[in-house]
Amino acid sequence: MSNLNTQVAEVAALIKEIREDHATRIGELERRAAREPANDNYSSNHSGPSLGEMVIASDEVKRLSSDFRGKATVKFTGDEVAAITSAPATVGASTSNGTSLVPAHRVGDIVTPYQRELRVRDLLNKARTTSNSIEWPRETAFDNQARPVTEGQGKPYSNLTFDLRSTPVRTIAHMFKCSRQILDDAPALAGYINRRGVYGLQQKEEAQLLTGNGVGQNLNGIVPQAAAFSPQFTIAHETPIDRILEAISQAEDSEIPVNGVVLNKRDWRRITGVKDEEGRYISGQSPFGLTDPRLWGVNIVATNALPAGEFLAGAFQDGATIFDRMDVEVLISTENDRDFEMNLVSVRIESRLALATFRPDAFVTGDLYAGT
Repeated sequence: MSNLNTQVAEVAALIKEIREDHATRIGELERRAAREPANDNYSSNHSGPSLGEMVIASDEVKRLSSDFRGKATVKFTGDEVAAITSAPATVGASTSNGTSLVPAHRVGDIVTPYQRELRVRDLLNKARTTSNSIEWPRETAFDNQARPVTEGQGKPYSNLTFDLRSTPVRTIAHMFKCSRQILDDAPALAGYINRRGVYGLQQKEEAQLLTGNGVGQNLNGIVPQAAAFSPQFTIAHETPIDRILEAISQAEDSEIPVNGVVLNKRDWRRITGVKDEEGRYISGQSPFGLTDPRLWGVNIVATNALPAGEFLAGAFQDGATIFDRMDVEVLISTENDRDFEMNLVSVRIESRLALATFRPDAFVTGDLYAGT
């Protein structure tokens, strides 16, 4: 019995020692916590349960008791892991609108590449057609025998030769694919696609009007049909401005008034920056005024659709005509290909037109700089 009392006394002493040690440790922790600065400014984007709360709520933890033996494992699902790790990511590769403590300021509009100013169509005469091709008879030769005659004598005969020319109506088109969900979630995107699609169509049209090679479904553009630059006179100390004057004169041999010159924008800027021998700008409006885009009384169209270093001069108003078969059309369908199955939308943008160059000799093209 004495041995049992002795063992109980030892156990009681040991428990007392452990309690005193724990009390000492807890007291030290409380004193350290009291010395720490307040963290009143902390806030978290995480509105769900904390890691500790999820541990306590786990079934594995709930069944822990004094008679527990073995190992307990608490597992988290992917959503819970994402919820735990999403709040503190404020810097580094993992930063995003959903993971940052300071969400990014989202600009509402889409940043669009600047659209080229399309002006070649404005130079040309325009008409409508309901056919799939354009035909026109063209005079190819005129043997003019007209002359003064004596009364009573026979009159001379002149000869005319004609040829029938034609050009087909071509279709310019492209398509876009997008999901129905993104159009529902971002209605402005539909309008954006339409605007960019129409611009892309018109940009390709301008390139076709100028330089289409007529092969396959391409338009037969003006530049491939125009006369090569071969001036009938030259100017001493020739400059690009002089070469344009020479080209205008060459095009005027067709007897049609020249109403336009197409240049690359960079070349037009170089011309407006030309100075005289004393360093003065030859244009009275350069560099601070609005230089009128005209040379030698002719309109200048500056566009990057024409390569730098080249020019096209001619009678755009009377020498060629655009025949529009169908204006730009935007169609949206959910029944193209596998759109119904894949929940997609197809956007088709197209136009139909023909370019009839009645007088190729009324256009002259060449190099703007001598020796190139």
